[in-house]
Amino acid sequence: MANHLRFVARTVMVQEGNVDAAYKNLTRVLAHDGIIESVQRKRYYEKPCRERVRKNFEQCKRIYNTDMARKIAFVSKTYRDDPWLGY
Repeated sequence: MANHLRFVARTVMVQEGNVDAAYKNLTRVLAHDGIIESVQRKRYYEKPCRERVRKNFEQCKRIYNTDMARKIAFVSKTYRDDPWLGY
């Protein structure tokens, strides 16, 4: 089990007895994986209607973020065709 990829990816080493920094790193890793949010969400019962609303919102947010990332990547390109050639 100790060599399992999920376990190793969430392992934080305590360096020089600095537990506070290790705890901060662990919290960051768990937040990035979405584990803290899912545990907090599962703490209380979520009605099916609220769950559907939340999932739809998360899906819309994910679509919006990917679309904006694509647009920002396009705008930040340095070598692209000039759309205003005649002006």
